[in-house]
Amino acid sequence: MELLLARTELSEKPKKVQLDKLKEDLKKDGEKIFYFDRDNSHKDMMSLVDSFEDEGFNVYFREVKYGLADEEYMYEVHAL
Repeated sequence: MELLLARTELSEKPKKVQLDKLKEDLKKDGEKIFYFDRDNSHKDMMSLVDSFEDEGFNVYFREVKYGLADEEYMYEVHAL
């Protein structure tokens, strides 16, 4: 599965990352906070959470609003 990481600038395109790469980083560090772009589907984000939980991690998922407009948000995934 391919996911989009959060943009660092509003004008740039989000970078793509593979689920396997995220799992490797998480297993190496043991704890990680990931930020994902709003262009990811909610279904894909729930699949990511399920995948991390299947690996034995506790996962906290939420939408982070950074502005007043409806489209100004990103996804935060904290895996322990």
